[in-house]
Amino acid sequence: MNAAFSTAELLPQADSEREWRRGPDGDDPLDRIASALRETGYIVLPAPLPPSLLGSMLRHFRSIDRTRFQSAGIGREQEHQLNQFVRTDEIFWLDRSNPAVAAYLSWAETLRLGLNRRLFLGLFDYECHYARYDRGSFYKKHMDAFKGTTNRVVSTVLYLTPNWQPQDGGELQIYAPGSDEVIEKVAPRFGQMVIFLSEEFPHEVLTSHRPRYSVTGWFRVNNSLGENIDPAR
Repeated sequence: MNAAFSTAELLPQADSEREWRRGPDGDDPLDRIASALRETGYIVLPAPLPPSLLGSMLRHFRSIDRTRFQSAGIGREQEHQLNQFVRTDEIFWLDRSNPAVAAYLSWAETLRLGLNRRLFLGLFDYECHYARYDRGSFYKKHMDAFKGTTNRVVSTVLYLTPNWQPQDGGELQIYAPGSDEVIEKVAPRFGQMVIFLSEEFPHEVLTSHRPRYSVTGWFRVNNSLGENIDPAR
């Protein structure tokens, strides 16, 4: 069901499409991502980023004092609330203050521009956070966005869990739109990434049986209107 890469084809420090590595057959990875989003709505990338960058991000993740992570909630702004029956992960919002994160955000910016050129999505910016799932943590079936009521358009999840094994759990389970049919089960394997249309796919994080690390992000459109400024998150 999915489209996938088999090698590290993308440069995180790229600030133009010309600097992205071509695939093994000389094809353009941005074209392949855009094509998958157009045709199936999602794509699984087994190894889109170099191991050196992934290692740096994992070290940064682990260096953050646990007290700086916050319990993840549901909803945005005034509707934001904690609900441990739905999700029990903890998050830490990211910016460019760390070099590894800055490199990742540069990669995401090139992806944003590439998707806009190919799909005319009007993506305005990208927000992301580290997500930590301890043993026993989960995130029940949910949507990242609801049509016509949000500015999140494309979701991304990059996994930083080292040495993941099937018995560790924590897979991302993706459902067919408007259905309980599971169409994809993505292992949180180190370096693997999934990109999908935020308004289309219900999904959940199955219970993790060991600490699980990831970078969760969203490409957004700008919903600012007059003096009402669209919040960063």
